[in-house]
Amino acid sequence: MDDVSPVGPARSAGGLSLDPEVVATLRAQLPTVAERTVAALTAEVAEYAGALSGEMGATIENAVEVALGAFLRLAAQAEDADPSNPLNAALEGAYALGRGEARSGRTMDALLAAYRVGARVAWRELSDTAVAGGLTAATVGRFAELVFAYIDELSAASVAGHTDELAVTGRVREHYLERLGQALVAGEAPEVLITRAERAGWTPPDTLTAVLLPAARLHDTVSALDPRTLRLSEDVAGLALPERTSVLLVADADRTRPALLQALRGRAAVVGPARPWSQVAASCHRAVRALELIGPPEAGAALDTDEHLATIVLGADADALDDLRRRALAPLSGLRADTADRLADTLRSWLLHQGRRSAVAEDLVVHPQTVRYRMTQVRELYGERLDDPAEVLALTVALASPDRAVPSPPPRTPPAPQGTTSTSPTIP
Repeated sequence: MDDVSPVGPARSAGGLSLDPEVVATLRAQLPTVAERTVAALTAEVAEYAGALSGEMGATIENAVEVALGAFLRLAAQAEDADPSNPLNAALEGAYALGRGEARSGRTMDALLAAYRVGARVAWRELSDTAVAGGLTAATVGRFAELVFAYIDELSAASVAGHTDELAVTGRVREHYLERLGQALVAGEAPEVLITRAERAGWTPPDTLTAVLLPAARLHDTVSALDPRTLRLSEDVAGLALPERTSVLLVADADRTRPALLQALRGRAAVVGPARPWSQVAASCHRAVRALELIGPPEAGAALDTDEHLATIVLGADADALDDLRRRALAPLSGLRADTADRLADTLRSWLLHQGRRSAVAEDLVVHPQTVRYRMTQVRELYGERLDDPAEVLALTVALASPDRAVPSPPPRTPPAPQGTTSTSPTIP
């Protein structure tokens, strides 16, 4: 607690200069007051029912007795005395109590209710003794003022401790959750992931789904998703993310994928596949690959990688795809570029429509006879290769590429001039 110096009502109430005999009588009553306070808390505040028995109850009784002892020292001192000394220790204790209650999982409402009950019990018990000790009505009135001012000071200190503990705990947990997310994306071993999940207090779902989206949309998106969703910053090890892009790992979205896609509308999100929670790295890498191949979605629907599997597969090895296209389309490479491209488009449509000439003509917006003429040219170039299933598969993959222009043959290395020495490595 940064500053425990009393500045509130308890300081301004001043001392009562109580008679030492009255103070001694009140002090002797403190154990009874503490015991009755704990009994009232157990009976009246639901979150403390059953929680203040045994050692815990004794600890709270002792805390109440210490706090009331500090109060009596404050009440007994001269009116012009400095109230800081008796208050500082009490406020430190109240602050620590607030932090402890937060760690125990009790709410601030329960804590404040406990203070209200404690103030009522303390006032009832102590005021009876004060009146019996002969205090005047005016002094009893100031006594009541000081009791409730003191309780206000203590409750404010406890609230500060409760708030600070939650803030610290929240930051620590966020740190652990971030480390868990990084470990998931890195594909750490299951035992490592389980340990990190336990440390973060995170219950693993059945599946996780990776979502990429602009960092500026991160916070307003998370509020619409499963509370177990993990958030990762832009700096995610092992992922080649575009600048200002964040990652969400959404829990059990496989069961409600349409709802997830709907929630992500207009957020320029890319949604990977659902994977078992410990294998979500695969979902992340697919989402990144889709973003590279297809680009960010426009303002409308989110980009669902499940709807673009063929494109992602074709883009898995661009160099191998180029080699496949060059080999499969080699018969067209000797034609003029525009002729080769027309025949390639026709062959692609013919393969996709399983040779139905009318469907090919409709697709290409040409006359069926044009399709027949072009396919006659294609057959002359390919011959029996069009009847070979392996060749048909290679052609289908080659022509499925977004860039269907017929590739030029690779340049040939010119022979070395006579009299020169080749610089090619020698194969042993």
